[in-house]
Amino acid sequence: MADLSTIARPYAKAVFELANSENQLNNWSDMLNTLANIAADSDMNRFIASPRVTAAQLAEVMTDVAGSALTDAGSNLVKLLAENDRIAALPDIAARYELLKIDAENSVDVEVTSVEPMSDEHKKALGESLRRKLGRDVRMTYSTDPALLGGALIKAGDLIIDGTIRGRLEKMAGALAD
Repeated sequence: MADLSTIARPYAKAVFELANSENQLNNWSDMLNTLANIAADSDMNRFIASPRVTAAQLAEVMTDVAGSALTDAGSNLVKLLAENDRIAALPDIAARYELLKIDAENSVDVEVTSVEPMSDEHKKALGESLRRKLGRDVRMTYSTDPALLGGALIKAGDLIIDGTIRGRLEKMAGALAD
């Protein structure tokens, strides 16, 4: 079978185009995340992989488990994926859909990890700075990690800004080892 990320690409794009045309980006995001979580469950994985389960049975179980989280269009997607033996690709479809959605919304999710909780003033200043630097709206989440020793680690998509003391010490150790 082809790589799941390759399989997921056209499905994610089609769902995104449908969701965007109907102004339902967030609803589809919720549905896909629900379906991805169901498909990623270890018990469900065994059910999906069973040669005794028909596509119709698989689609019925998936839609029953998802319940009211699915619209009719979401149920139709599940049936289509089951008929094409693509249910296992749901986590990849959801991930690719989120990337398309973020790009369309001209926003980026940013994770900030610091040693101690940041003040509201620092959060606001950092958010404004990142918005200017990235040229996008930023949605920020914050966490703490005492192992960083000081400073902050910022992740925005593929961009990683390591301003931690631990990171600086590791760079220095690497430079001294050379």
